[in-house]
Amino acid sequence: MKRKIVYLALFLSIYIYGWSQTVMANIKQNDSNTQLHLMKPEYKTPYGIPKVGDVKSVTDRILLYLENVTPAKVIDSTNQTEITDFSKINKNARLNPGVFRLTSYEWGVTYAGMLHVAEITNDKRYTDYISKRFDFLSEIEPYFAKLQKEGVIDPQMRQVIKPEALDDAGAICSAMIKAEIAGISLKDRPLIDNYIHFIMEKDYRLPDGLFARNRPQHNSVWLDDMYMSIPAIVNMGRLTGDTKYFDEAVKQVILFKQRMWIPEKKLFRHGWIEAMKDHPSFYWARANGWAIMTLTEVLDALPENYQGRNQILELLQNHIRGIVALQSGEGFWHQLLDRNDSYLETSATAIFTYCIAHAINKGWIDGLAYGPVAMLGWNAVSTKINETGEVEGTCVGTGMGFDPAFYYYRPVSKFAAHGYGPVLLAGAEIIKLVENKYPKVNDSAVHFYRFQQKTNQPIFGTTK
Repeated sequence: MKRKIVYLALFLSIYIYGWSQTVMANIKQNDSNTQLHLMKPEYKTPYGIPKVGDVKSVTDRILLYLENVTPAKVIDSTNQTEITDFSKINKNARLNPGVFRLTSYEWGVTYAGMLHVAEITNDKRYTDYISKRFDFLSEIEPYFAKLQKEGVIDPQMRQVIKPEALDDAGAICSAMIKAEIAGISLKDRPLIDNYIHFIMEKDYRLPDGLFARNRPQHNSVWLDDMYMSIPAIVNMGRLTGDTKYFDEAVKQVILFKQRMWIPEKKLFRHGWIEAMKDHPSFYWARANGWAIMTLTEVLDALPENYQGRNQILELLQNHIRGIVALQSGEGFWHQLLDRNDSYLETSATAIFTYCIAHAINKGWIDGLAYGPVAMLGWNAVSTKINETGEVEGTCVGTGMGFDPAFYYYRPVSKFAAHGYGPVLLAGAEIIKLVENKYPKVNDSAVHFYRFQQKTNQPIFGTTK
């Protein structure tokens, strides 16, 4: 009898609940009967404060994917067998071609990203990735250098042995210097010295010393070259203690600013051509990413009161103001920053997220003002990492153009290597930001606080 009563009560409660839901569904919501401010928004990008474990799971997926698709091996090109005794490297030897190249500037950024995740999380798998590949390159370099003198050139090792452009040298040199400072890889000093000699002594420059190229036209200045040169120079100052590297880094930032910075936009133009009387300005997102990453690298490396440091800090703060004003409602930034009908791009969004979060963590900008921007940026980026660990939505390598269509229609690819390092950097810095800067969802919006909030403070909305 008691069991029947229980079943009847359960049936009635279910019936009443269903009836009440039907009635409520037929009642139009209005200001009198509904707390409209608590209605759930239909966000395209997840909104809220990411959990540290969720962020780490994103970087871990990338690590596992890259570990599998970027082998550190030498093979015999005639039969594809691995050469483990490097003294037997001969004219048929090649680096085993993975999905991504181990010696590209994009992979220099990826190594730096691995290093940063290791620093923030103490996960030894990331340091193992770096040390295995840097030690590998250092060990095989003498054998391939001997072959190169004989006219046998492996394309990847050519970049290491005889760099011919800043793309060959700067980013990977900077990552190697950081790894040596961290004690992760201690065999790379000959490679570092070779790279830095090319950057400081051999690369093409304008008469005032600014790094330049002769493509697409004579005496072209590329904003990309800020990152392809200055971080390696300033970090060499950290490694050696020689202030000539600090002085050169400060000088280069000032020279790039003179030609590339547009004060009214608080952005950098992508390209400058000496022969032009007018300089059309296209604010390509990733180039602005390379510029802002350069500023953060210089501020990280320069001694606190070094001459020119405050000027660079002010430039970083203004650049962040310009960038933040152009973030989309989905959290991404556009391919051309100031043109909302250009596509949303992943690698630049990851770079901006990293640099904004890093600047907050360093105390260079106010977390109350900019923390939510970084959170939104990360939430956007995290949607572009698929289950395999591939980074989607990244613009492929891009030259300099002076019409919008060139930038609007650059392809995107998960094999564009430019996306992987920035996502690792952003993930590491977001973990640090979440753990140390007191974010809360209050009245449905993300806010940052200067101190830990009491648990009984009224907090509306939920986190994701």
